[in-house]
Amino acid sequence: MAENETQQQQNHGLQENRVFPPPAEFAASATISGMAAYEKLCAEAASDYEGFWARLARENLDWHKPFTSTLDESNAPFFKWFSDGQLNASYNCLDRNLQNGNADKTAIIFEADDGTVTRVTYRELHARVCKFANGLKSRGIKKGDRVVIYMSMSIEGVAAMQACARIGATHSVVFGGFSAKSLQERIVDAGAVAVITVDEQMRGGKALPLKAIVDEALALGGCESVRDVIIYKRTGGNIAFQEGRDLWLHDLVDNQSAECEPEWVDAEHPLFILYTSGSTGTPKGVQHSTAGYLLWAAQTMKWTFDIKPSDVFWCTADIGWVTGHTYISYGPLAVGATEVVFEGVPTFPNAGRFWETIAKHKVTIFYTAPTAIRSLIKASDVDTKVHPKNFDLSSLRLLGSVGEPINPEAWMWYYRNVGREQCPIVDTFWQTETCGHLISPLPGSTPLVPGSCALPLPGIMAAIVDEAGADVPNGQGGILVVKRPWPSMLRNVWGNPDRYRSGYFPAELGGKYYLAGDGAIRNKDTGYFTITGRIDDVLNVSGHRMGTMEIESALVANPIVAEAAVVGKPDETTANRSVRSWCSSRRVRPVKRPRSSPPNCATGWARRSVRLPSLRKSVLAIICRRRVRARSCVACCACLPRERRLRKTFRPWRIRRFSNNSRKLPDRERDARSICRLRSLFR
Repeated sequence: MAENETQQQQNHGLQENRVFPPPAEFAASATISGMAAYEKLCAEAASDYEGFWARLARENLDWHKPFTSTLDESNAPFFKWFSDGQLNASYNCLDRNLQNGNADKTAIIFEADDGTVTRVTYRELHARVCKFANGLKSRGIKKGDRVVIYMSMSIEGVAAMQACARIGATHSVVFGGFSAKSLQERIVDAGAVAVITVDEQMRGGKALPLKAIVDEALALGGCESVRDVIIYKRTGGNIAFQEGRDLWLHDLVDNQSAECEPEWVDAEHPLFILYTSGSTGTPKGVQHSTAGYLLWAAQTMKWTFDIKPSDVFWCTADIGWVTGHTYISYGPLAVGATEVVFEGVPTFPNAGRFWETIAKHKVTIFYTAPTAIRSLIKASDVDTKVHPKNFDLSSLRLLGSVGEPINPEAWMWYYRNVGREQCPIVDTFWQTETCGHLISPLPGSTPLVPGSCALPLPGIMAAIVDEAGADVPNGQGGILVVKRPWPSMLRNVWGNPDRYRSGYFPAELGGKYYLAGDGAIRNKDTGYFTITGRIDDVLNVSGHRMGTMEIESALVANPIVAEAAVVGKPDETTANRSVRSWCSSRRVRPVKRPRSSPPNCATGWARRSVRLPSLRKSVLAIICRRRVRARSCVACCACLPRERRLRKTFRPWRIRRFSNNSRKLPDRERDARSICRLRSLFR
């Protein structure tokens, strides 16, 4: 759909008027083609809810013991799906691909941090997983045991998850960037009997220790349940090795059989526990079942991503997050797809790494986060060599966004520069607790609106309600809920059912609605959903309730703003919340850097020059401990605009000093505040 930007004035908040229909060629071959097909599926779910889900479960999964019961609501909100059936997740991801003609098809294209590429077929991946599973069994790990996986992106990381699923062990993957304390808390809460880790991970050309963090976590105490630490040798770096507890992965699997009979488990058997940060600071172990989870992982690959046998799918997430679970380790393998697994970072060795990888592997479906998109927008503004227009992205046919709401202007950049206005964008809304997409455009049927996640997928009874649980009309914001249980929803908070009940099915909403924790609004005309932010981040400013996403979208609509973050701060005057925002600029401000600073300037206090981290470039600042008078020296004040220097005084300001040692940097919020305070002086 052609546009003339100079003739259109857009409201960059929630009233977005740009609409992009699905390309006709795409719609013609789509799994769900046209709005009539979408509405037919929704009608089927509405008329026979259990029958709808039972049909999908039989079509998408291979059952060792077929189920006869679809949904058990007798102990709501502890719902059960397909409870009398039995299956195995690893069998559904691997074994059936050996039987349906995909045995020699590439399952994973692994690109290491340094660009080295390894390809693994389904037959080879099956053998790796079976050896891994037999190795775990040789250590006494069995069905029902919990295994913590603390690894970087690798084929071995995916194989570790599949091996646990194969023997019925419940895995809990911890993101490789978490600290020893965070890891220890999760080991203790899960009662893990083993930890699978790596000697070091490679990130941006640097080797970062993981085994050392595991040692530190276990030394904190409370981890007596851990009997084994299994180590994948990634770099060969020096590590501490405790005899009797630590063992190398290659030693464990070398002599194991390449065949391992899967452990058939009940449909409700816990496949994994994935921890999220709770509001109390105590991690929540979100518990997911086997059948319901795998069903939705496979079905959303078909519906949302319109996966085809010839596709090369790339989800850029880490396996430590739910996106990596569903759309790396399970979903693509469950539908027999070829996928890219990427170890590196998008800016190493340069900010064109994503585009180079797409061109190299002929990726057809690309799924990434708005944060990555915005960072690459800024990078391409600074260095045109890494702009996506300089790479062959012609293989792409579908783009996706995940992790947070994407503002309309980032959406448009993604659509024009990466998709070349030919690729639909699926802006997906979902959570760790849902394990798959809840609200998303369907690329062959749904007209696209920048910044909107469109409509609920068939079978998802999403709604917007007020604080009492009553539906609100379209055009008015409220609380996002799901009115009926669905198969992939979380089953419990590990070891804390009371927290599960109160946090996700609060009594204030009748105890039956799933509370997503997000605010949303539906377009008055189309019914499209737009997520406005977390409900605990609603800003009440002089009686006006606003979501953080609304304000962020307004800020980034300014062409010089690349990123914006908004939080609320209590205001004593109004007893409400005032707005605090931080922005990073797209422009590089030239700064005249003095060679040296005199010991005193106007204030009589010593000056110190430090470099501040910046998304663009380091800025030289002079740290003053008193108000700066009109008298100034060229060395210290040359960077300030002339009109600023002529004022008698300006507001006192302080910024935290930064060390060159990255480990001593303050948290991101302080970084953002400090940088923005500094930049305000140079405007």
